[in-house]
Amino acid sequence: MTFAVIKTGGKQYKVAANDVLKIEKLDAEAGTIVTFDQVLMIDGQVGAPLIEGALVAAELLETRKQKTVIIFKKNRRHNYRRRNGHRQLLSTVRITEILTGGAKPTIKAAGVAAKTDSVAAEKPVKAAAKIAAPKAAAPKAEAEAKAPAAKKAAKPAADFTDDIKLIGGVGPALEKKLNAAGITSLTQIAAWKKADVAKFDEELEFHGRIERDEWVAQAKDLVAGKPPRAKIDQEAVADKAEDKTK
Repeated sequence: MTFAVIKTGGKQYKVAANDVLKIEKLDAEAGTIVTFDQVLMIDGQVGAPLIEGALVAAELLETRKQKTVIIFKKNRRHNYRRRNGHRQLLSTVRITEILTGGAKPTIKAAGVAAKTDSVAAEKPVKAAAKIAAPKAAAPKAEAEAKAPAAKKAAKPAADFTDDIKLIGGVGPALEKKLNAAGITSLTQIAAWKKADVAKFDEELEFHGRIERDEWVAQAKDLVAGKPPRAKIDQEAVADKAEDKTK
């Protein structure tokens, strides 16, 4: 039985045809043929250090992280303990050929061959779909043309001030948190959906403040050119105080 000893990833492996082994991560896609040109030995022939013209071909099956390895360090009487985890990336390959004399790989990967066959089988279907596409797309185009203009997003007022601190309850500290999360504009907050509100509320630890203070509604009013809610509240308080004095 022909075997070879190859070197890859700083390690040596004894391999034969159809062997499956895990090696250091390879920069290639799964289902492709990879070659190892650092061949140290084939049967009884030993290289010096490599065998000239020798090559080992293999099919790359997958690359994935392995099980977590725990690294624990401790120094006695120094109150020093460190616990870390590491998951190594390894590639799984199946040896297809052991070649000598400068020969090139002749066996194709099973995954590549299957993919080629499936693409060839799908070509007539895709061509038929392209012919039928214009007829199917016509009703959609007509529906979009008839869609009411109200569904389109409202344009911001030309004179509105794009400052998120105008939202009631948002000060410099909260503005800094929002900026760190990529939120710098009232238009961004006005476009938030329920999922966005829940996401930022959890990430920034606002504890329901966004919904409680109605940030989205406030942002929409500000974008539309309305005065800040804090200013409206102040005016309402002033009006009440004036009524009491009369």
